[in-house]
Amino acid sequence: KTAFLNGDLQEEIYMKQPEGYSITGEEDHVCRLKKSLYRLKQSLRQWYKKFDTFMIRNSYKRSKFDCRVYLRKLQGGNYIYLLLYVDDM
Repeated sequence: KTAFLNGDLQEEIYMKQPEGYSITGEEDHVCRLKKSLYRLKQSLRQWYKKFDTFMIRNSYKRSKFDCRVYLRKLQGGNYIYLLLYVDDM
């Protein structure tokens, strides 16, 4: 359930202070995000980039026909196919 929280942001994103976190007299201050949040437009993309890097480093290749399919050829000629499916976005 926390996959999208692990993506690193490439740009600076600011948000209003969450309820209960503001300091009296500083209610107009904002928070700068260091990591992705749920429902942030960039969250899915940043998570996918991290996942893709992991798969490539572990000898998988991305399908030329569908970027959500990874394959890895094993010794003996067999293949591992991995289909990435994300539900509840």
